[in-house]
Formats: sequence, C-alpha cells, structure tokens
Amino acid sequence: MTVRIFTASVIIAVLSLGTPAFAQAQGAQPKAQAQTPSDQSTVIRSIQVVNIKDLKPEVRSKVENVVAQTSEDDLRSLRSSIDATPEAAAALKANGLNSSQVVAINIDDGVLTMFAKTA
Repeated sequence: MTVRIFTASVIIAVLSLGTPAFAQAQGAQPKAQAQTPSDQSTVIRSIQVVNIKDLKPEVRSKVENVVAQTSEDDLRSLRSSIDATPEAAAALKANGLNSSQVVAINIDDGVLTMFAKTA
C-alpha cells in the first residue's frame, strides 16, 4: 500500500521500541530525532498501533516531549491524513481506537507506528 502523509516534522517521532510486545520494532534504545516531511509517497508494508501508556518510561517520556511541542494544527493535519488512509483508520478501529487518540507517528523501514493516548 502507498500512503501519502503530510505532517510537521515535530509530529513524526522516530522511536525504537524496546518492549517485547512489539517485536517488529528495531533496537532497544529510543531515538528522538525528527524527520523532514516529504511530498514523496512512502510505501507502508505494515501498521502498528501502540498505546503510549504501554511504553517503557524512558520511551514514553520521549514521545510525551514530542507531543508537548506539537501544535493543534499539526495534530489536526496528522489526524486528517490518518482518516484519509483507509488502512491506518482500519488498524486503529481494530484496536478500538480512532484518529483523535493518535498523538504521534513513526515511519521506519516500511512500518507505520501510530502512537495513541487513551484516558
């Protein structure tokens, strides 16, 4: 599937998850670097949905720092992109979530990870 996502660079948090529940993620050390948004299409091979409360504390802290620096307009843009991508919306729905709960994403090596925040 091909996904075109337009978001501000602060939205796209590049994080490697060290939790065993997400074995598809690579590495054990978190990285908090921003990627530059691109007008090019990105090929997404798989989609993961991660609740930030399930992350290790040090990774959760990195995600929350990115979220704290994100404007409401950037979140609206991100969520619109997710809603416009049937595969992403379906992955959220399968997890009992919707785009309004997504606070950041990561696209790495064909894997789209959506970080959701629930009450």
